[in-house]
Order: sequence, then structure tokens, then C-alpha cells
Amino acid sequence: MSEQCSHDCSNCSKKCGDRTEKSSFLAEPNKLSKIGKVIGVVSGKGGVGKSLVTSLLASEMQKRGKRAAILDGDITGPSIPKVFGVHESLTGSDDGLNPAVTRGGTQVMSINLVLENDTDPVVWRGPVIANAVKQFWTDVIWTDVDFMFVDMPPGTGDVPLTVFQSLPVDGIVVVTSPQELVTMIVDKAVKMADMMNIPVLGIVENMAYFECEKCGERHYIFGESRIYEHAAELGISTVCRIPMDPALAVLCDEGRIEEKEGELLSDMLDKIEKA
Repeated sequence: MSEQCSHDCSNCSKKCGDRTEKSSFLAEPNKLSKIGKVIGVVSGKGGVGKSLVTSLLASEMQKRGKRAAILDGDITGPSIPKVFGVHESLTGSDDGLNPAVTRGGTQVMSINLVLENDTDPVVWRGPVIANAVKQFWTDVIWTDVDFMFVDMPPGTGDVPLTVFQSLPVDGIVVVTSPQELVTMIVDKAVKMADMMNIPVLGIVENMAYFECEKCGERHYIFGESRIYEHAAELGISTVCRIPMDPALAVLCDEGRIEEKEGELLSDMLDKIEKA
């Protein structure tokens, strides 16, 4: 070893006996898969609309002429197939599983697509759940995907850690709601991403307000939020807000999310495309 060694083997081309390489936990995708950018959709707690945001990102990206896919990592609470109205059984071969394809062309893989009944509970321990998510990456044939959105379970446990370590995540979108308690939880998700050296692309605040159809006045059910100020404190420049909209809830319940007109998340899509 040279006396001038910086001990940073990643930026050194010498082949000395003391060289050490940083180990990688990245899993290889299926040999027939072709996947572009991978975007994680995360939240610090449940019930804030993470799956809704994932669905909107994919369907709106698809309408932009890009090929989108959703890897549903929320194994114990999967809702992506229902939101898109996808119920058919998966097909496959010795080469791997074929994801389901929505009416709008989004490729989807979810545990609910392999259960006998979509109301059957998945009673698995953490490592088994994490391994199932990893298999969605390694065993499924993802065809010409430009943007894959990974709907992760809430929190900072086994599955988010597995996704961050096993998949080449290009960035994350954090989903929150206006309550101060949830704002505190957002910090945990952002700090975990920082620990894993994964960029935080932006924050989506769901249930931000309710807009009266008659007068157009906005009502802040959970109180006025500080999302813009808090995002600035975290160094995050892209913020989108989704209002409480009964019509949007109906589209989700009826599996017709792709029929939502317009873009609710245009700024976030722009940021993702540039990631």
C-alpha cells in the first residue's frame, strides 16, 4: 500500500493487495426485463394515500407517452390491482412471470394477483415479505419500461430497506397529509433516504383541502398545512397537493383511476423525467 493511499478504493485504479471493493446488494432483474428509471413511493405512516399517488404517477406518465409499471411492494395491504380494475390471473413460463397490464397499458405486479381471493390475508413475517418484493423484481418479465414506480409499505422497516438495497432506485417521492403528526413522520422517511444516498424528488400532500363545488372556496379539513415551509427546510423544491375529491375516490373504488382527466401531479412528473 502506498504511503499516499487515501483508502478510497472507488476512485483508485491501482490493484494493490489491500484493495477492498464496496459490496453491492443490488439484485439482477429478469434476463428478459428492460427497465429504465425506478422511483420509490414512500410514506412514514399508513393511510395517507401512497397507493393513490403511485397509481396517479403511473397512469399520468403513461398518458405522456411513456411506458409505466408498478411494482406493488405493499404485500400485506395491496390495493393497486383494485384501483386499476385488474383481476385476471398471471401467466408465465420457464423464463418468468408476466405482469398484468391495465387498460391504459401500465404493467402491474402485486401479491393480490397470485392469491386465490383478493381478500385473503398475507400472514407472513418481515423477511418473507421482503423476499417476495425482491422476487417481483427478479422473476417478473418487465417489458420496455421507461418508469417503474414501487409502491412501498409505510415505515422504515424490512421492505423499504430491501427495495433501497436491492433495486437501483433513482429517487423517491414522499407522500404525506396535512396533520402535524404526519409531518414529523415525513422526516423519518427523508432521513432514511439520505442514509441510503437516494435522492428525494419531492413531496405529495394528499387530502390537502376540500374545494366547494358551488362557491369554489377551499376548506382545510385538517387545518392549514406548512408543507411548503417544511419542504424548504428539508431542501425539497417540488411539492404537489391533491385535494379531497369524492369523484376521485369513486374512480379508485370502481377500478377506473386511468379515467381521471388532467394531471394532478404534473410538477412531480416533470421532476421524475429529469431524475
